[in-house]
This record gives sequence, C-alpha cells and structure tokens, in this order.
Amino acid sequence: MRKIYYLATCSTCIRIIKELDITPSNFEMQDIKTQAMTADQVDEMKVLSGSYESLFSRRAMKYKSMDLANQNLTEADYKRLIIEEYTFLKRPVFIINDEIFIGNSKKIVEAVKQKIS
Repeated sequence: MRKIYYLATCSTCIRIIKELDITPSNFEMQDIKTQAMTADQVDEMKVLSGSYESLFSRRAMKYKSMDLANQNLTEADYKRLIIEEYTFLKRPVFIINDEIFIGNSKKIVEAVKQKIS
C-alpha cells in the first residue's frame, strides 16, 4: 500500500507532495479535511508508529486554545483528539507498504524519497 494523509490547504504538505512527485496514480491520497479519517485508519497508523502520541501534533492551534499542554494526556486522549479534530494529526503521514513516515522534517522527507525511488 502507498498512501498519504495530508491537508490540501497546507502549503508544507503541498510542497512535499510536489517535491516527491506524488500523484493519485502512484499514491492513494486522502485530504483529511474533506475525507475524515476513520478510527480504523488511525489505529492502523498507531500500529505502524507504535503510539498515538507519535501521530499527534502539538503545533495545532487548538493545542494551545484547548490548554492541552497543561493536561496529562493518555494514549486514549491522543487517539480521540486526532479522530475528532484532523488538525491534531502530525502531517503529512506516508504509509509505504508496512512503514510509516510522520511529519515534514527534512529527515522524514528524505527517508520517503529514498523509499519511493
């Protein structure tokens, strides 16, 4: 399987997709704003990544507005928040076969580039 979870309105996601020459013909593409993630999809990402926390973005605006930094979040909380609010998914998320690549750091983008070349 080759899949990417991304936001079409995120300039960083779009830049990475263009840089990696990703198209609907070579990747299944899911815009998480227009096509909500299911609990099963989030569970699949968790199995590959090892935790819901590794999928969770602390950069989301709602992270501050909901004062989540001052709460003791559990794995169940991370899962619930990601499913309820797409902005909490650290993105983009690439699933290539049985490997997951989370986020937009140069290291991650380079690892995806190596994997798909």
